[in-house]
Amino acid sequence: MASPFPFQPPPWLVDEVQRRVVLLINHVLMQESEAQARLVRQAGKSVQASWRSFSMRLAATPAGLFEVVGDSGTPADLTLTLTETSPFQLAQAALKGDKPPVHIAGDVQFAAEINWLVENVRWDLEEDLARVIGDAPAHAVGDAARRVLGAMRQFVASATAVGAPTPAPGPGPGGPGSA
Repeated sequence: MASPFPFQPPPWLVDEVQRRVVLLINHVLMQESEAQARLVRQAGKSVQASWRSFSMRLAATPAGLFEVVGDSGTPADLTLTLTETSPFQLAQAALKGDKPPVHIAGDVQFAAEINWLVENVRWDLEEDLARVIGDAPAHAVGDAARRVLGAMRQFVASATAVGAPTPAPGPGPGGPGSA
């Protein structure tokens, strides 16, 4: 099957990006003991996440974290496939705060635990930033980022509404029945 992208990154780059993503995920998980406890119960199970031609397989570890695992030839316990192929539609949904459409197959209990993680675990970027630059500057950066994100969400909402039909003008200045 031909790739939908004209450029395929080299395997070493894909591997390195996947490892960095897992480091970030594990950093966030380590701040939430309940998340780790839930993953400990799923130790050894693997999840395959896919979007277009990109794919990543992770396994839950006995420490309640994730590790990148290669394709062992056996099917993953859980498969998550993003069904929206357009990166622009995915970005638009993310800016609206919507979850992307996902096809889920496999272990129901593992899927429930992953769903709990998605619903309940959040990265407190402002707290991590405060460790580096201090509380007040981190709060100012966080506040500015929230305002930018709010403006982007408002822009996406208004851009989406542009395609909606506009109501006909009613009676009043410039409407039907005005002189």
